[in-house]
Amino acid sequence: MPPRARVDEMVTSVVRRWPGEVLPLLTRYARIPNLSPAFDPAWETTGHMEHAVELLAEWATARSIPGMTVEVVRLPGCTPTLLVDVPSTHPGATSSVLIYGHYDKQPPFDGWTEGRGPWIPLVEDDRLYARGVADDGYALPSALLAIEAVEMAGGTHGRCTILVEGSEESGSPHLPEVLDHLSGRIGAPDLVVALDSGCPTYDRLWITTSLRGAIVGTLTVSVLEHGVHSGSAGAVVPSSFRLARLLLDRIEDVSTGALLLPELRTDPPASAPAQAAALAVAVTGLGEGNTSFPIVSGLVLEGAGPAEQALRIAWSGSVAVVGADGLPPTETAGSVLRPFTRLKLAIRIPPNCDTGAAEAAIERALTTDPPNGATVTWSLGQAAGGWVAPELTPWIQTALDEASDRCFGNPSAKLGEGGTIPFLGWLAARFPDAHLLATGVLGPGSNAHGPDESLHLPTAARVTASMAILIDASAARPASA
Repeated sequence: MPPRARVDEMVTSVVRRWPGEVLPLLTRYARIPNLSPAFDPAWETTGHMEHAVELLAEWATARSIPGMTVEVVRLPGCTPTLLVDVPSTHPGATSSVLIYGHYDKQPPFDGWTEGRGPWIPLVEDDRLYARGVADDGYALPSALLAIEAVEMAGGTHGRCTILVEGSEESGSPHLPEVLDHLSGRIGAPDLVVALDSGCPTYDRLWITTSLRGAIVGTLTVSVLEHGVHSGSAGAVVPSSFRLARLLLDRIEDVSTGALLLPELRTDPPASAPAQAAALAVAVTGLGEGNTSFPIVSGLVLEGAGPAEQALRIAWSGSVAVVGADGLPPTETAGSVLRPFTRLKLAIRIPPNCDTGAAEAAIERALTTDPPNGATVTWSLGQAAGGWVAPELTPWIQTALDEASDRCFGNPSAKLGEGGTIPFLGWLAARFPDAHLLATGVLGPGSNAHGPDESLHLPTAARVTASMAILIDASAARPASA
């Protein structure tokens, strides 16, 4: 059996080297406004994606890992993909690990604290502030540092492949084609690790067990060819906004926020309440309710306490109006009955919902028998399925607990996430015989996608060290495990 690494030495190596070797790379990466294709349709000509992937490739190429190959894979119409291949270090290490990350970024967003900015990397206390550093720029350097730590501490690893794509923040539309193209080169990994998830606390290693699906689309309600004076038409011509509200009432209970359509509802598994209760215990230091959210004073959250809130986030659906057209800014709005209201909706559905059935039900509910005969359209933008992780095998659970205990001082924990990561379902389908793990650094204060996004530097180093322990354990596990 391949030898195990000296764990203390491995952890110490990562924690010592991470600030000096990874942080400088991330500060350079942070300055590149490489928006995901959905937010920069001209990405091929702006050149920011190419700049970002070349920066990561150059850093990877400079690492001293024997036999490693680094390639930027370019397919027509697809953002570049970085593929790093590290050979096995021991004949007896037959395992194969695939580590996933992405390098594209969300838009800047407003509201950054003075002195901070999406493209202005700033280290304050133990955080690096900038767009994309936690979601998900840290993934590639952390993966390589973990592999190096295994080798430096006398351990072994099987073949390790790192795939870093450039379209995740757009729903990974390019990933299926990339995986098809690289299928022969990637092979059939035993373990797939996605470093793009979250953690509700920074005191342990968190493993994601489920993710909600998402239906994103645009609802348009039109009542006039052009705007008219509200005094002359009001109370006769129905308001497009009021009609839009009526349509939303078909899919959401306005009092509770619960989704009404049967296709958008499922029962959580029997294990979900206990997992939510354990999560609530882990975050009790945050106070009553999930006060990790920047709520206004006096706001009453849905759900009676942290356990129920955790269960709702993981297994209940929700509707969010995330954008609007047809409404002028308040300072320039006149007394005009507007001709239309257009709302962009982000509808979260439980992890085990049938996504196709859910989307079809939403379209029927919004467009059938429109109120007052208004012109109503629904334009689907994205329909992404949820994901439910399989039960962990004993060797993985043991390795995760060891990693969390040695790197964080607490056992690992499980988390049902409220967000949506479409690629996890695709990876699970692509590699049905692999163990699929999702973890990450998006914890309290990281504020991914929003203002003041930040990477908690100590946690990034500890997650990296945890991955080193997992990679080492993967090579040493029994062949039948």
